[in-house]
Amino acid sequence: MSTAAPVEVQAAAAEDAGLAAIFRGRWEAFKGGDVGSLPVVVGIVAITLFFYFKQSIFVSSVNFTNLIGQMAGVTVIAVGVVFVLLIGEIDLSIGFVSGIAGVVVAELQLPGSGHQWPGLVAIACAIAAGAAIGALQGSIVAIVGVPSFVVTLAGLLIWQGVILKDLGTQGVIGIQDKQINDVANYVLTKNWGWAVAIVFTAGLAAAILGTWLSRRRAGLPTGNPILTVARIVFYGGLAFAAVHVCNHARGVPLVGLIILFVVVLGAYVAGRTTFGRHVYAVGGNAEAARRAGINVKLIRILVFMISGGMAGLGGVILASRLNSVDLTAGGGTLLLDSISAAVIGGVSLFGGRGRVSGALFGGLIIGMVSNGIDLVGYTDAVKFITTGLILLAAVTLDTVARRRQAAAGR
Repeated sequence: MSTAAPVEVQAAAAEDAGLAAIFRGRWEAFKGGDVGSLPVVVGIVAITLFFYFKQSIFVSSVNFTNLIGQMAGVTVIAVGVVFVLLIGEIDLSIGFVSGIAGVVVAELQLPGSGHQWPGLVAIACAIAAGAAIGALQGSIVAIVGVPSFVVTLAGLLIWQGVILKDLGTQGVIGIQDKQINDVANYVLTKNWGWAVAIVFTAGLAAAILGTWLSRRRAGLPTGNPILTVARIVFYGGLAFAAVHVCNHARGVPLVGLIILFVVVLGAYVAGRTTFGRHVYAVGGNAEAARRAGINVKLIRILVFMISGGMAGLGGVILASRLNSVDLTAGGGTLLLDSISAAVIGGVSLFGGRGRVSGALFGGLIIGMVSNGIDLVGYTDAVKFITTGLILLAAVTLDTVARRRQAAAGR
């Protein structure tokens, strides 16, 4: 009789092993195609060093706070894109869905319009409008069976047309409501910034330690305690470092907290809920998920609702940053930047693999490239070419990694 332990037992033993064994396992996984977050980290470091030597102001506290505002809209929209990509679908309408949300929030606050609503109500309505559009498009994909590429490409054209028709007579709507404009422009005081860092670190520690204790009580592998503590120290240190840098300028932008909240909430939904597990299951194999009792149609509709809702929030952020909306709302490179952010962050175009946190890192890379190129004075042509090359590299890496994992039987 064979004495070899089952794969699950071996995995559990490796998880509770010493640091040397963990690093060896990580190295073997890397050789098998699981590169993790390494390409993103290397990319962030390389971009930072390149632009620092070109223009030292790139690493200044003022530019750091500006970068947060610049990347906010794309990053929030990219969080919704992550969910769509996880089920192996695509949403090409997110740019102009965000534009629709911007128009909604602008019109609902318009003085003298007869329907001047409070800013927070207008924001909620704009997000709801994006979610409703996502539900409509998702229903066509899930129930009727039309490919998402076609449905959302049609949506891109339709919602662009709606924006042009609605703003055609006036061209621009200025936003005067303070609550709406504060979304992208409000800055916390220094003391509130430190309070946010403390709350974030304490919450992270409670969540990680709570998971560790619950797995230990259930007799499940808990991982190496040193790495658990190191994870808390690392992310908590990043939070305090970010606040320290921002406080050297104006302070922590409110929109930065919005990004953090959306990413953390999205990561929790994707990684800790039944719905999230069903999303990964549908992305891995939709037919197998259906046979396992998962309502695949409902999952697809809800995922497109999330995408539309995040596009709506992103549209509010973009409109708030400009204090207005115009005929170009949702246009330009917003669509491609949002999808690129998700893919560059490690989310697979083939479905079933990736993390919501990838949207944050991908959005950061997109924002750093755009910000650095503007500071150095390169043309838009360089910006487009650079972003395209980074996207191509990310997709190529994903394709090669999947082939190596398949060859290794992973």
